[in-house]
Amino acid sequence: MLAASATRIRKTCPDKSMERRNGIQKNAGSGGLATTEKPRLLISPVAIQTARAFTTWTHRYLAPPAAAEFVIGVQTSDTTLVGVAFVDTPAFRAFDDGSTAEVVCLSTDGTPNACSALLGAAWRAARAEGYRRLIAYTRVDEPGTSLCAAGFRLVPSPLGWDTSRTGEVARVLWEIRVAGGRA
Repeated sequence: MLAASATRIRKTCPDKSMERRNGIQKNAGSGGLATTEKPRLLISPVAIQTARAFTTWTHRYLAPPAAAEFVIGVQTSDTTLVGVAFVDTPAFRAFDDGSTAEVVCLSTDGTPNACSALLGAAWRAARAEGYRRLIAYTRVDEPGTSLCAAGFRLVPSPLGWDTSRTGEVARVLWEIRVAGGRA
């Protein structure tokens, strides 16, 4: 029911704030203005508490991480937060080599191109921090379209990666590296 009302509100309201999509704010009765303009996306820093709340609100199966080395957000030109990315050191010890960072959580509200914008910004920020490689995971049932658009490439499964014993959902590893560099 909530998803159906959010879709209805999204189609009729060109101004996309979290409150309006949740149906919390009263509709001004604009008559359903339609726009063909795509919102301009702006990268911005985000407080970790805000990013955690946003992830709790938008992500369907992933809990927000407790901490991260840095968090970035993407917002529309009217300053509505539409996505966040948490970047930290890799969870898999074999990748924790000092030159690799990991996108540990990425969530958006479904705004077009928000994922790709966040991934590109995460890579630029990671390089600025001195990292030479950025990795991310998707579930095996997710296509990875945004990762491809941001320049990531699919990596064969690392040695010892066996989710059948743990009961976890199978994941796919993606990476982007400094050109010509070795991580």
